[in-house]
Amino acid sequence: MATTADMRTGLIIKLENNLYSVVDFGQNKTARAAAKVWAKLKGVDNTRTIEHTWNSGDNIFPVRVEKRNYQYLYKDESGFNLMDNTSFEQIIIAENMVENPQLYKDGQECFVIFNSESETPMSVELPSSVNLRVTYSEPGLKGDTATRAMKAATLETGATIQVPLFVNEGDLIKVDAKTASYVERVKE
Repeated sequence: MATTADMRTGLIIKLENNLYSVVDFGQNKTARAAAKVWAKLKGVDNTRTIEHTWNSGDNIFPVRVEKRNYQYLYKDESGFNLMDNTSFEQIIIAENMVENPQLYKDGQECFVIFNSESETPMSVELPSSVNLRVTYSEPGLKGDTATRAMKAATLETGATIQVPLFVNEGDLIKVDAKTASYVERVKE
């Protein structure tokens, strides 16, 4: 058991018999009333997002989680097939439990978040950034690097993201895995 003072982004808590991940939180202080702690929570087992408010110092119920290295193998009608890098055991995860599923390519490293108490997988996430090749992009024009204009580019996984005008077909780029947005070009 913990209190609202232990609240942090990414913490997984149990609230009303459901598991939620803390997306954002803050504190509201007023002159006459006790301080309140609010949090924006995303459901671990569903896509529902809620906001909840506690009095400062109230108890919260964090859930112990463990992050394990896995390798993405392939996707089929049953879900995402992943392999444990240490035991080589394979598991299948539903697509709704995968963060940014459009960025996964065969053989890519990922992390599976397990509930330590029940040993059940809760979600799958990529490292903070991934390197992907641009398979289609309109050609950029010389001198287009001065503005912050963007264009659509298709990546090797089939995902389409916005990239700067100077990125060309065949370039290797770094993509932020949380926001699925362009970060920088990668030198080969």
